[in-house]
Amino acid sequence: MGQEEHMETNKRMADRRNIDVALVYDFDGTLAPGNMQEFGFVQAIGKDPKGFWEKTTELAAKNDANGILCYMYLMLQEAKANGISLRRESFRRFGAMIHLFEGVEQWFALINRYGKSKGINIKHYINSSGLREMIEGTTIAKRFENIYACSFLYDVDGIAYWPAVAVDYTTKTQFLFKINKGIREISDNKKINEYVAEGDRPIPFERMIYFGDGETDIPSMKVVKEHGGHSIAVYGDEKKMATAMKLINEDRVNFVCKADYSKGKEIHAVVMRILDKIRSDYDFQQLLVTHQKR
Repeated sequence: MGQEEHMETNKRMADRRNIDVALVYDFDGTLAPGNMQEFGFVQAIGKDPKGFWEKTTELAAKNDANGILCYMYLMLQEAKANGISLRRESFRRFGAMIHLFEGVEQWFALINRYGKSKGINIKHYINSSGLREMIEGTTIAKRFENIYACSFLYDVDGIAYWPAVAVDYTTKTQFLFKINKGIREISDNKKINEYVAEGDRPIPFERMIYFGDGETDIPSMKVVKEHGGHSIAVYGDEKKMATAMKLINEDRVNFVCKADYSKGKEIHAVVMRILDKIRSDYDFQQLLVTHQKR
């Protein structure tokens, strides 16, 4: 390549538009092992994790009720029975106790740098059936554009008394469309249903990467995959690995990776290649548009 050609290539690279890409994460089993309620809260009420979840399952089955609402109800009831005031500060203290998977704390800066080198602005989102208030207490809370998760209503004394948002597998898909259309508010029921042309949506599905591990993620992972994006099933142990392999064998996800977000590990390599493809696909489409307008 001659000097003039090299300079022209560099100019085109400098002139190309930066694009937004959404990395959307489940939390429990995806960024952290186990369920977040098992860090701090279950110990505070004097229960063991197995007993708490068995009671939740029993309550849901007996009343043919939503399992997410049942665990939130039991949290309130058990706290009250044990003289614990569940304030936002209490949840955030519990959240600070959550152990994250290897490499998670460094992941965001690591992948953001790579995205920037490709002209990609990476936006991180949580899409979880866990508790927003606990996630806000973690060391990584500030990394997210928005946290779509369960939350409580609080009385005048600042004590949780009723579920405000309950996120199950169908609700998670709704949040994907909020990200797609650039809607932050969970309470919004108007803009989400308004028509927005595909080309005018801030983050098209093909520029989304979804990270999940379990049943509540399956519809979201499949929606992202079927709309041209990419889904990654992560696992932290052999049992979860079996679930992840089942998902890829059923063509519900694109990739399966161990939940180690450290530099050079498989999930890091996979996401870098996906970002390369997203950048290349976008540039190719722009090239087509340029030639079609001639």
